[in-house]
Amino acid sequence: MNNTHDHIVKSYDEEQGRLLGEILRMGEMAAAQLEAALDVVERRDDKAAERIIANDDAIDALEQEVSHDVMRLALRGPMARDLRVILAALKVASDIERIGDYAANVAKRSMALNLAPPLPHTRGLGALGRLAVQQVRDVIAAYHAKDADAAQRIRARDAELDTLYTGLFRELLTYMMEDARAITPCTHLLFMAKNLERIGDHATNIAENIWFLVHGEDLLPPREKRDETNTAV
Repeated sequence: MNNTHDHIVKSYDEEQGRLLGEILRMGEMAAAQLEAALDVVERRDDKAAERIIANDDAIDALEQEVSHDVMRLALRGPMARDLRVILAALKVASDIERIGDYAANVAKRSMALNLAPPLPHTRGLGALGRLAVQQVRDVIAAYHAKDADAAQRIRARDAELDTLYTGLFRELLTYMMEDARAITPCTHLLFMAKNLERIGDHATNIAENIWFLVHGEDLLPPREKRDETNTAV
């Protein structure tokens, strides 16, 4: 009887390990996609941008695998602690999939941006992007380690990304008002910047799910938000 029980526990642990591996692989792919997208903006490389857009399908496929594995684990009647692992995995995979989508969107916009002469504001976009990449990589590492304290620090750092985004947003609006020829390329940059800001929000969602995974329903401390673009003039 004990042997059967041990086998079931071992099998369950192996499936959880497989699920974790899939999510970590998804996270690495999404972070690499984002880095590549930022690189093609700098290099104005349409061919590389097309490859990034095509690669988004691989992240979507992995999310489907995660969903199937979560369903299989859920049907085995998990205990409360294991149920948190399963719920967090489903939510984290969804956030990573969205991060991959936003990275692909940045690559798509870069191709439209390349139709106009280079703008100096792509440097500001690069700084915003590097911070977004760091948030994604750090939060995936925190998820791997089940480190709620690291997740809380990453969550708090989102205010820094919001500040950079708001600054770039205002700078681009000013430039557009000064030079009508800049309206189209600056609009593409605004959408790209918003994609990066949303990636930061999804990294924050993952951080909150790490907290839930470790602490259950215990409330998180309040978080500062500094996206002031709704009030920017």
